[in-house]
Amino acid sequence: MCLIIACNKEIDQSAKPTTAEQASSTDNFGINPALFVEGIDNSYFPLTPGTVLHYINLINDDGELATENNIVTVTSGIKKILGVNCEVVYDIIKEKGELTEETYDWYAQDKFGNVWYFGEDTKALTDTGWSTEGSWEAGVNGAKPGIIMPGKPGLFLGHTYYQEFLPGVAEDQATLLSLNSMVTVPYGHFSNCIKTKEFTNLEPGDIEYKFYAKGVGQVLGRAENERDELISVKH
Repeated sequence: MCLIIACNKEIDQSAKPTTAEQASSTDNFGINPALFVEGIDNSYFPLTPGTVLHYINLINDDGELATENNIVTVTSGIKKILGVNCEVVYDIIKEKGELTEETYDWYAQDKFGNVWYFGEDTKALTDTGWSTEGSWEAGVNGAKPGIIMPGKPGLFLGHTYYQEFLPGVAEDQATLLSLNSMVTVPYGHFSNCIKTKEFTNLEPGDIEYKFYAKGVGQVLGRAENERDELISVKH
């Protein structure tokens, strides 16, 4: 299991921590801002400012169907983290017109095409008010950035890697399962999609499968009782 890709190599086969203890003892992966580029044009995770992606999440809650509207906006904002200029993505979820979750995500791409995830500022509505649980920023309290999409997905096929790492707060991992999945959602039909399996040790048993189409990004997320489908893209 690979914790991270080293910034100055396409894949660092020497960095293979298999436990949280090993991962937390790793250094900051030699993040070198000079190895990052402006903009994010990874074909499976493009982030062009002004792009708005609209998803509908269909939830089966004990036989009752509920829906969430998930709107993801790529802003023109930049947040500097560990000396790297990260693009700011604004992600909101609404249920019956009410805002229930609001997140600012921070991404950057290195010169090898790898898209890194540098953290998130998130809040979600709970029974007792708004919670910021899950927020983290690379370099703060030992948090480390992860890879959200490799520049050469074929090299990751069958591998498991961290997308984020702050013990007890953010421990999402992904396994790249396929490079040729087919997906049909309201936005269209797509072939040769990347399929990943995402999970976290913080919530054992919770698994989500995500599908990414070239030139679009994520088109489908599928969990046990949920199906998050892309319905529109605006530029």
